[in-house]
Amino acid sequence: MFADLHQLSHHAAWRRQLEMLLESAGEGIYGIDLRGRCIFINRAGAEMLGYSADEVLGRNMHYLIHHSHADAALMPVHDCRIFKAFKEGQGCRVEDEVLWRRDGSAFPAEYASYPIRDGEAVVGAVVTFTDITERKRTQAALQVAHAELERRVAERTAELSTANLQLRQARDGLRRLSAHMNSVREEERAHIARDIHDDLGASLTAMQLELNWLRQRLDGRVDGQPDRQPEMLAHIDAALDIGATAMGAVRRILNDLRPGVLDHLGLWAALECLLQDVQARGGLRCSFVCPPAVERCRLGREAEIAVYRIVQEVLTNVQRHAGAARVALLARALDRDLVIAVEDDGCGMRVPAQPTSFGLLGMHERARAIGGELSIDSEPGRGTVVSLRLPGVLA
Repeated sequence: MFADLHQLSHHAAWRRQLEMLLESAGEGIYGIDLRGRCIFINRAGAEMLGYSADEVLGRNMHYLIHHSHADAALMPVHDCRIFKAFKEGQGCRVEDEVLWRRDGSAFPAEYASYPIRDGEAVVGAVVTFTDITERKRTQAALQVAHAELERRVAERTAELSTANLQLRQARDGLRRLSAHMNSVREEERAHIARDIHDDLGASLTAMQLELNWLRQRLDGRVDGQPDRQPEMLAHIDAALDIGATAMGAVRRILNDLRPGVLDHLGLWAALECLLQDVQARGGLRCSFVCPPAVERCRLGREAEIAVYRIVQEVLTNVQRHAGAARVALLARALDRDLVIAVEDDGCGMRVPAQPTSFGLLGMHERARAIGGELSIDSEPGRGTVVSLRLPGVLA
């Protein structure tokens, strides 16, 4: 197995130990002199190359196992990194080349080449190498799997992006539809309110005038005759009371459908009237705080209708569910943002992460439609604060 070990050691025992060490190594190990000839090789290395140790000893290892690249293109000796170990006196480690077997086949190899020194002089090089075919095959399989994974991720990402785009488009479409339906609903309410006012209101007014005229005739106030129909007068008085009640109901319905004060006097006067009506009907103690700087602000017809409806819905929820004794409407300015808050001292609630009831959904959608943001702060037992923030609406 050894061509000449006299330069390495003069002791037979040391040579024997070295032979045992080389034979027990699982990697291929061989040494070369300064002319590239093999001076020793272990059994594992010889078998990996398809030779016996005696067939390798003394032969130039570059031309024997390292003569060509993986594509069979010849590799010049001056490019051989194995030889550079003793030519330049520096070691190297390589895993991107192939070694060639006796049968002419190549295998990917990882090798390391280090100079052998005798004192300061370099007398050769020792090379360790191993067949990394399985490693390369595994790496190639991993690369294929990785590429397939990347492809699937890219496809899935594209699908999700398309789905997200479609979802955003659908959501935007639903919001536009919601805003349009709110607008249509308000127009329809205004139309119904005008019809009720013009037709039913006028008819009730005319009926009351006729009943008043008839009563005056019957009780003798017009012609000076004494009362002759007390029972009929009682029925007329009852009819007048019913008419008055009906007129009050009509006014209330008209105000719910479309408060005229909102169109004529603006948002803040309409909110104040709304609170007064809630206090009169429900017994809630209502307060309204609106600084002059905010009171001078006009939001535009659509935005003012939306704010009014949001406050109206909040007050309706307070009356139905909160069990509150007091409610306050506070309008304030934060820089150029307008904040409108409705606070109550009711039973409170657990605020859902996402609104689920149609009332809450409607308020959120109305707020988004006018560029605002609605928030609810509440806990069981400590009341509720509903805040609407409209950014940049104040001068």
